[in-house]
Amino acid sequence: MADSADNVKTLSIESGDDELDKWLPITANRNAKWWYSAFHNVTAMVGAGVLSLPYAMSQLGWVPGITVLLLSWIITLYTLWQMVEMHEMVPGKRFNRYHELGQQAFGEKLGLYIVVPQQLIVEVGINIVYMVTGGQSLQKVHETVCRECKPIRLTYFILIFAAPQFFLSQLPNFNSIAAISLTAAVMSLSYSTIAWGASVHKGMQPDVEYGLKASTTAGTVFNVLSALGDVAFAYAGHNVVLEIQASIPSTPDKPSKKPMWKGVVFAYIVVALCYFPVALIGYWYFGNDVADNILMSLEKPRWLITVANIFVVIHVVGSYQMCIILGVLLMTVSPIGGLRQIILSARNYKFLS
Repeated sequence: MADSADNVKTLSIESGDDELDKWLPITANRNAKWWYSAFHNVTAMVGAGVLSLPYAMSQLGWVPGITVLLLSWIITLYTLWQMVEMHEMVPGKRFNRYHELGQQAFGEKLGLYIVVPQQLIVEVGINIVYMVTGGQSLQKVHETVCRECKPIRLTYFILIFAAPQFFLSQLPNFNSIAAISLTAAVMSLSYSTIAWGASVHKGMQPDVEYGLKASTTAGTVFNVLSALGDVAFAYAGHNVVLEIQASIPSTPDKPSKKPMWKGVVFAYIVVALCYFPVALIGYWYFGNDVADNILMSLEKPRWLITVANIFVVIHVVGSYQMCIILGVLLMTVSPIGGLRQIILSARNYKFLS
């Protein structure tokens, strides 16, 4: 009798989980193909962070910079493979969200306490970065196209960027944003190509210098930490890996990990085509004088830079989604270097009267 009661309880729990999966947007539709995995992963990985890679190179130097970029590419590809394998590591069960993996590893309650707070902190931070980046790109477009117009505060451009998100959030499930995600993936490849192509067109800058920018040991250490944070942010693309795989159908004969991994490999080829040319060519042509956003170092041709900023806006609209990857690293490494920059700049601050 006890065994029968336990079986009934188990079946009711599984039935409840199935009903929940049918209701939640991530798992409501499981008809995705391998190419969905490809452009979803490109959209999640290749973001505005790629534009800061030349600046990160200027803080690291040639050999350490190339080493960090290459190791980050290899390590994140390996960890993404681990996520793909863990999605169905328990027979008959699919881990569709990060907290479910946490509960499997640490228990029902402890798993939530460990995973969810980190998710919330990182997701809020990343979304703020996306909104600010989208607003800054819109502002740059306005300033470039209409130089005689009255300046508009960045706050208003952030609000303009945020408006479409309200409507996109009403889409019923993950696969319903496939066209948006594909467009964002194309945009990311486009503005990355513009970034390094325009650098080549502008040519080598006079008196270009390479090597460590800081003149003190402390300054070098903080610059390196800040650069590592920039690289970590650029490779922050595992944010929706489990959710992407959850939208792919799976059977014992044809598990979801096969089409998912096929799409991941394609996506990482695109990532390499975006990241390495931007980082290496941008640093080669501008050296230590490169801006923290390489598009800011490219003032001409104006129309091309305007197009690139429009592409950034479209891409960030498509990739405005929740993140978790490298959360601890982003929370601990990046603010250290960034805090130093704030302190050094504080002496130039002036209060408005």
